[in-house]
Amino acid sequence: MEQFSPSDMKTILHSKRANMYYLEYCRVMQKDGRVLYLTEALSNNKSGENQYFNIPIANTTVLLLGNGTSITQAAMRMLAQAGVLVGFCGGGGTPLYMACEVEWFTPQSEYRPTEYLHGWLQFWFDDGKRLDAAKTFQKARLDYLERVWTKDKDLKGEGFALQDAVLQSSFETFHNRTDAATKQSDLLLTEAQLTKSLYKYAANAVRIEDFKRQHDSNDKANDFLNHGNYLAYGLAACCLWVLGIPHGFAVMHGKTRRGALVFDVADLIKDAIVLPWAFVCAKENATEQEFRQQILQKFTDHKALDFMFDTVKSLALQSQGEE
Repeated sequence: MEQFSPSDMKTILHSKRANMYYLEYCRVMQKDGRVLYLTEALSNNKSGENQYFNIPIANTTVLLLGNGTSITQAAMRMLAQAGVLVGFCGGGGTPLYMACEVEWFTPQSEYRPTEYLHGWLQFWFDDGKRLDAAKTFQKARLDYLERVWTKDKDLKGEGFALQDAVLQSSFETFHNRTDAATKQSDLLLTEAQLTKSLYKYAANAVRIEDFKRQHDSNDKANDFLNHGNYLAYGLAACCLWVLGIPHGFAVMHGKTRRGALVFDVADLIKDAIVLPWAFVCAKENATEQEFRQQILQKFTDHKALDFMFDTVKSLALQSQGEE
């Protein structure tokens, strides 16, 4: 088989890659110049039959390895050459292990661009400018939600309507409190209040009674929210790695959490996509795999990764232009 150089395997920009994988109970390996995962399937309930499946690494952003997985050194080398982020996690994609807050096995490359990091640092050490950046993130988050909910016919069919008076009141309050915020804790409180309103609205839309957000709960809505959020963290980690911005330079979640910028960037898309579909899939009693497929398809349909890249790049380059 023809050998590819590392640069050949990075020809597809991360923002344009289509695949994100969660694997469990399999072995990831390199075979004949490809990265495969090997499963054991029982044939006729008697003899075991090995099955190999290809992972198109040049078109993959993130690989999450769940329970019962292993990976070979050769496979990791090829994944690194293709610029694929690898994370180890528990069942259903949560929680992330091999992590300090949210960290990943990132492909080692010292030749990523530095212009975005330089631009980020130009405002990050100034408390006022960092607060302004956080406000920009929050406004972009709501703008994206309004755009997605307006465009998505499937969500409209499930009863999610932006014209709802309760939603519009929540959005107006969010904008007013965001503009008036004088510190990050004000923004975090405003964010929490908006998300609480969205939880209530979504639960009512799909007729789920007495919903309460609990990260350790076993009901499907909470499980799907956890799962979808970790998929969003994967995209956010990919965005920051490609742009060369360390995860510790957060604008919202505080300077003391090493992975906090991943949370900031993931928040750009969580309310717009993960939140409503977690409730819809819970109502339909979907399986974990069905929910994951739905979320990944919506990430692609609404160009979630492109939006992350555009927002982060714009913020970094804007500060450079203010010199």
